[in-house]
Amino acid sequence: MKRFPCAWLPALLTLAGDASALVITPSTDGDLLASLLAGGGGVSIVTGSVLYVGKPEQGGTFSDGLASGIGIDKGVILTTGSAPAAVGPNVSDGTSTTVNSPGDADLTAQIGNDTNDANVLSFRFTTTTGSLFFQYVFASEEYNEFIGSYNDPFALLVDGVNVALAPDGNPVSVDNVNCGNPYSGSGPNCAYFNNNDPTDGGPFFDIEYDGFTDVFTASVTGLTPGEHTMKFVIADAVDAALDSAVFIKAASFTGTPPGAPVPEPTAPALLMSGLGALALRRRLSGRSG
Repeated sequence: MKRFPCAWLPALLTLAGDASALVITPSTDGDLLASLLAGGGGVSIVTGSVLYVGKPEQGGTFSDGLASGIGIDKGVILTTGSAPAAVGPNVSDGTSTTVNSPGDADLTAQIGNDTNDANVLSFRFTTTTGSLFFQYVFASEEYNEFIGSYNDPFALLVDGVNVALAPDGNPVSVDNVNCGNPYSGSGPNCAYFNNNDPTDGGPFFDIEYDGFTDVFTASVTGLTPGEHTMKFVIADAVDAALDSAVFIKAASFTGTPPGAPVPEPTAPALLMSGLGALALRRRLSGRSG
């Protein structure tokens, strides 16, 4: 759902001060982060399978996201720089934190260029229903001035397949979800983008990033009941400049569609047919808490 900025919001954010500030708690505890995402519904994270890659300030947990305008109240944040730097208001058009860490092979292959400063949360999971859903927001300091240039890549990989797709089926990225450079209200998937760029009239939301997507729901169906892999990964492209982040909603990693009741355990006779075929589909979520 497109949100329209208000001219009075920057002043209101100043008056509100820390009352509406995003709260970031850095953490390298992969088990903690994975457990925060787990939502049940026939999906379970395999004990002992969690791997976290990143520097101490690079990832962690967040809360008060609704008050800050990102559409998700709490969950896990992964960044290409400093997670605490996500806290608003937006006072810089180019926040950058170099963490001097390697890139990620999957993302390097995805964009065909070198990557740096990768932040990764991965694990194995089991499903009894063959379905998987989770919700997220992508944000970046590369909006809006670096649209059409090198973009920080990120991916949400289920069994190696990226399910972070925009409504038009393209991977979610700065180039594929924006409203033009300079901001014009027109661009690919513009209806699902939120401008927060100080050089394009902002800031309008109480976070540092110059732009971010609406809340997207990644959904996967047709998984064979049993064990699969999940990898959340984000990195800098080519250089180590300008921070980007993915916010992943707490308890949204589940086999139940958002808003639906958690089902009773599924009898074997009700399991999906055609097991083994991985069918991916994108569904846009409405604004959610």
